[in-house]
Amino acid sequence: MAATRPDAVLTSAVEVARAAAEEIAEPGTVGEHLGVVMEGDRVATHSFGCTATAYPGWHWAVTLSRVPRARKATISEVHLLPSEGALLSPEWVPYAERLAPGDIGAGDVTPYVEEDPRLEAGWEATGEEDVDQVAIWELGLGRERVLSAEGREAAATRWQEGEHGPESEVARKAPRPCGTCGFFLPMAGALRSVFGVCANEWSPADGSVVSLRFGCGAHSEVDVERREPERIDPPVLDDESDIEFVDR
Repeated sequence: MAATRPDAVLTSAVEVARAAAEEIAEPGTVGEHLGVVMEGDRVATHSFGCTATAYPGWHWAVTLSRVPRARKATISEVHLLPSEGALLSPEWVPYAERLAPGDIGAGDVTPYVEEDPRLEAGWEATGEEDVDQVAIWELGLGRERVLSAEGREAAATRWQEGEHGPESEVARKAPRPCGTCGFFLPMAGALRSVFGVCANEWSPADGSVVSLRFGCGAHSEVDVERREPERIDPPVLDDESDIEFVDR
């Protein structure tokens, strides 16, 4: 394909393009002319630097065109575009993927995930209504869905590697593990042999899921070293010495 020949009318219309950019830009933010590119027959784009402090690395792009045999350029488009190395906003991430722990507050509701791999049906239909009703209650405790094997594994990994896991700083400095503490409440179900809940109000993990190998200084079976109280002599009032006052 043959290259588009430069159009003298369009390439020389630098001030026309600048005026178009200045019309929509904040005052004083249209910088020097960076060049012009022919986009096609009788279509060219002029670029100007952007000096706005909020848009480092961006530039104004003003596209001009003209009709055949016309000697005047007209404005087609004006855009603020990023150059290489420009400051850009983070790539858009779907809501379900960008939601992080702690984001849900009072009144917030998360969207329903129909095919959530962390969950599975709490019962399996047999075709017999009475039998199914019993199964619903016994297997899922009335819940439509329960944790799947993948969901349990994800939770166990998260708890094991979290602040109440065996590798946390508090656990490494603890005198004994939670598995030997009287305030440790074992968790029911498949995770019983690994996790439980702390019921010691003095513990930093009170009310939280803890690993059996987690620990803290509030263990029920540890004690501190008993020390004899230090003797403190009663204060002595020296009121028999002469007091000399000195002027300053």
